[in-house]
Formats: sequence, C-alpha cells, structure tokens
Amino acid sequence: MASKKQATQDFVPLRDIKQNVVVMKDGRMCSILLASSINFALKSLDEQRAILGQFQTFLNTLDFSIQFYIQSRRLDIEPYLDQLREREPQQDNDLMRIQLREYISFIKTFVTEVDVMSKNFFIVIPYTPKTVDISGGISSMLGNKKPKTDDASFEEHRLQLEQRASLVEQGLNRIGVRTITLEDEALVELYYHIFNPADISGSAPEQSGAHGG
Repeated sequence: MASKKQATQDFVPLRDIKQNVVVMKDGRMCSILLASSINFALKSLDEQRAILGQFQTFLNTLDFSIQFYIQSRRLDIEPYLDQLREREPQQDNDLMRIQLREYISFIKTFVTEVDVMSKNFFIVIPYTPKTVDISGGISSMLGNKKPKTDDASFEEHRLQLEQRASLVEQGLNRIGVRTITLEDEALVELYYHIFNPADISGSAPEQSGAHGG
C-alpha cells in the first residue's frame, strides 16, 4: 500500500495551492479563470466576424502562453426534481398537482434517454519564476534548480501572475466573456476531479492551448 501511495503522489505534479495560485513541483505557478460562454450560433454574421477579430487581437496582445480547458459533466437533475416534489403538496388545485407529477415524470424520462451535459470553461495562465543562480546568471526554476519558497519571493511572483491574469480578463471582457479567478477551495475541487475522473459521472474534459504574440 505504501508503494502505491508513493507512486500516486509522484504522479500528481502539484506542490501547493495557496492565495488562489497553483504551485507545481517544478516551480511553475498558474492562475485559473472560470469563463462564461457566448452563444456564437445566435450571433449575426457581422457579430461573429467581430468576435473572431477581437479574439485574434486579444491573442496577439499576449506574450505568454495560455491554455483553454473545457470540462463536461452529466447534469445532476435530482436536486431540481426534489424541489418540484416539495412543491406538489403546496398546490391547492388538483389539476396543478397532476400536471406537476406529469412534468416530473417527463423530466426523469428525458434525462434518462438524453445525456444532458453542463460545460465549464477555464483559462489556465502559467508563470515560470526566474531565479539567480550562484554563478550570477539568470536561470529558470526547472530541472535541478530548486525554486525559492520564502514568502517574499512567492508574493513577488504571485503579483506577476496576477498581472497576466488581469490582461487575460480584460481581453476577454472586450469580446463579452466574463471571468472570475478560482480561489483555493475551487482550485482544490477542480484538480481533485481532474485526477479522479471516475468520481464525476460522464465527465469528458477537453483542452487546448494558445500562445500570444
């Protein structure tokens, strides 16, 4: 059991999650934004062209890479059905109670026959801190170089990452996409589900990368 536990720990690349920042074992840091979606198909042709042009401009303004991560989950409809069941005794009209029961039955049948999926859209913003080695040269915190872990150094790098996240947020806002930064608890939940996909019924993550500049 000990060997299996150790092997699992070695597989997970995370070292820490703190102050809304994910710290990897190789020293890299990243911030993750949860983004809203745009119903592109309902836009006019001119609006679609404008959105694509603004998105291209946004990517060209970046001088660092970002990653888009899409997480699909089968929608759990039971909480909604529970609310409907609670409302049934509150109906004064017999016809309304019958219609409510029929509606509940319809929803249960529908989600059984059709996979109703919810999608979450994430933008991963990376930052690789730099450190000065003993010979005076600048080197990346990769390989055998041990990253600085003191609070002052972390705060400096966190602010640099925050500036990148702000640029991404502003660029996406211009094309109508709203974003929020995932905080520690949400980050822990996200990575737990990434490394334990069996715990998410119907989970189907998709991911892609984009580079600015």
